[in-house]
Amino acid sequence: MFHRMRSNFLKGAVAAAAILVSGAAFAGDVTFVLGTSEVGTPGYDPVKAVNLNAATQLIYDRLVEMDVHRKYHPHLAESWEEAADGMSWTFHLKKGVKFHNGEPFTAASVAGWIPLYAGTESAYMTASIEKVEVIDEHTVKFVMKSPDPNLLYNLSSTFMGVVEPKAYAALGDDFAAKGAIGTGPFKLESFTVGQETVLVRNDDYTWGSDISSNPGPAKFDRAIFREIAEDSTAFLEMKTGGVDVMLNVPIDYRAELAKESDLTLLTRPGQNVAYFVMNVTKEPFTDIRVREAAAKAINQKEILDSIYGGVGAVADTFLISSLAEANVDPKYKIAYDPARAEALLDEAGWVKGADGIRTKDGKPLQIQLWTQSDSSFRRLTEVVQAQLKAVGIDAPITTFDSSMIRDEYKKGGHQAAVRSYDWDNADIIDWFFGGDRLGYPNVSMFNDPKAEELRTKAMTGSKTGEERTANFIAYHEYVLSQYPFSPIYQPVDAIAYNNTRIELPKYEETPFFSSLAMDIATKD
Repeated sequence: MFHRMRSNFLKGAVAAAAILVSGAAFAGDVTFVLGTSEVGTPGYDPVKAVNLNAATQLIYDRLVEMDVHRKYHPHLAESWEEAADGMSWTFHLKKGVKFHNGEPFTAASVAGWIPLYAGTESAYMTASIEKVEVIDEHTVKFVMKSPDPNLLYNLSSTFMGVVEPKAYAALGDDFAAKGAIGTGPFKLESFTVGQETVLVRNDDYTWGSDISSNPGPAKFDRAIFREIAEDSTAFLEMKTGGVDVMLNVPIDYRAELAKESDLTLLTRPGQNVAYFVMNVTKEPFTDIRVREAAAKAINQKEILDSIYGGVGAVADTFLISSLAEANVDPKYKIAYDPARAEALLDEAGWVKGADGIRTKDGKPLQIQLWTQSDSSFRRLTEVVQAQLKAVGIDAPITTFDSSMIRDEYKKGGHQAAVRSYDWDNADIIDWFFGGDRLGYPNVSMFNDPKAEELRTKAMTGSKTGEERTANFIAYHEYVLSQYPFSPIYQPVDAIAYNNTRIELPKYEETPFFSSLAMDIATKD
């Protein structure tokens, strides 16, 4: 899954893939600037990746697609049936589909692809599948270890883009940057980590999903994805015509972009949660009282109003509020409570000094607060810093380039950070708090035996959707009760585009997983 962040890839991926416009002629290039959270994506291997960027959705198709209403649509699978007991799924595959290297897409392709996930970070997505049986050339059966009410969601994920198994085996680690062989409407032409990805149209493509009006081929020649680490630089590129579409427009620049007559700004409810996370293995956060105090020092409403102008919503759990699994018992929701925070720190033996900073045994209550270099994170982190100081916690800020910070988390030396993720499924809790993912993506280093039991039940112990929701609520509530983080903010998604070059539909009506920008056309 940022997933995960899957850490944070999805905001850009959704925005890019959901661009649906009119026009018939092939014409030129469309240039995107990726969101800063996507800068530094190491390659295009959906099987092994822990983060992907927007271009991934144009390279790989999926068996099924999910639209904005969370309904599933056929794609590489034209239909499917689930057994009454949930112990098997049969998928009928589209005919005439080819991978970028000319290999036909068949049931054997699926049988070779699914086992690739074993032992990877995304293994949970296929863990419920016991084996894959080839019924005939275009029919495949998943025999299940146990029912999986989340299977279609997993199959619609960018992390389950279908790769060509023979090329995957032959290229090994080079597949991510040099191969990237899928069935999608664009092929990888070039890729430089942290700089740019260039995709070229797949002229053979005629099998787009029914979410788009155009089944293929695409209506423009190349998709160029630029990686710019600084929001201000990306903004200037958008304003001066260096790019056609800016994904994930930061709040700081939305008003100014909206004033430009040749630019159009579109927003919709997001799938993102910003949060303050604590490393539970590092002092002072080994003490749950300090964690709870820090969590309840965060004034979510003040942040919403002062930084985001009231646009968006406060967050009080780890999930976006539209998910059923966010409906926890109110006693577990985390909200601003400075009196409780002060009392907990007093109880833990941290005494407030004349300068307002608490001390214990002669040591100040000081933590290193990490953040990313883009302006929106810095502004948010500065406010969090001030709110922590108000209850006696000194929090000097350390800033990392967006492309480097994940590697720093993996080293495990951090104490706390301000982060965000973009994902619309409760399994994001598993991704960020699972005990087998310490460092990154589990930045909190949370590894609790009871949580692991609840996690297993939530991820693999449900026969129905209703049971899965109940199990995830129990898991969610327990994680909340241990205060490894504090939720802050649920933003809206925003993109900007050059209306003299391209057209876009109403952004809020676009699907989460479209059929890969198949209706993009330029005005040239």
